[in-house]
Amino acid sequence: MGKKLKSKMFFWLFLAPALLSFIIVVVIPFFMGIYYSLTDWTAIAGIKPNWVGIDNYKNMFKDIAFQYSFIRTFVFTLLSVMTINFVALMLAFLVTREIKFKNFYRAGFFVPNLIGGLVLGYVWQFIFKSVIPQIGDALGIDFLSNLLLLADPTLTLFGLIFAFTWQYAGYIMMIYIAALLNVPQELIEASEVDGANFFQKFWNITFPMIAQAFTITSFLTLVNSFKQFDIIIALTNGGPSDIYKEQIVNSTELLAVHIYNVAFKYNNMAEGQARAIIFFLVLSVVSMAQVYYNKKREVEM
Repeated sequence: MGKKLKSKMFFWLFLAPALLSFIIVVVIPFFMGIYYSLTDWTAIAGIKPNWVGIDNYKNMFKDIAFQYSFIRTFVFTLLSVMTINFVALMLAFLVTREIKFKNFYRAGFFVPNLIGGLVLGYVWQFIFKSVIPQIGDALGIDFLSNLLLLADPTLTLFGLIFAFTWQYAGYIMMIYIAALLNVPQELIEASEVDGANFFQKFWNITFPMIAQAFTITSFLTLVNSFKQFDIIIALTNGGPSDIYKEQIVNSTELLAVHIYNVAFKYNNMAEGQARAIIFFLVLSVVSMAQVYYNKKREVEM
């Protein structure tokens, strides 16, 4: 047996378990999902699904709740990507300076990421409902006393973004720290000699040098924002109600929660599957477009 053939054999031997698992757990269920989305599947044992074509997809696009959920998901994702990356970058700047206890701060900022989304959601629900109004009463600030962050449909999304940012910014901060520590200090020092201020140094040196990290963090925050589920369930459970096109909808029922409710709460498994397929396609297209655009900007920088 030749050395090249032996090397190939070992390659496929080690790859086979992971490849087989991927095919069984991901690829086959994905194509089964496409098939079930074209039927009236109920997931009840003994009842065979009947072929209905694209009826589930037609119903989905006519559904006002789906349209509203789609729009709210995009708004939530856009704002989350901006706030998380901004906060994470500021924290990374802070803990890469020569300050006391910077390692303690790094660990402290990262800790919220270790807390599960459900626990974190219940903690922030208590803070929004009880702690903030009591602080407002104690300080005599009516704005805080009357702040109904989880009861007002126009404000609830900001409560979700705040809680999600608090959880995820520490994780993204670690990526920015690694990128900032690799920025050549010679360039920074040379710019200081030339009289550059903080913003000039950031925009002309630091930002281009950490562009690759920005591509990664944008992708991670984008995908996780789209898929957000557990914090929503714990913090608002999709509520409160809102009016959209003269129909009552749930103001924080983002796509992941909406699909779960359609499939399991309302027992429309086939329609839920059809919405999940569209969700996958939209998420794939948006995330690939974001990576392509950011990679292109990296080259231009």
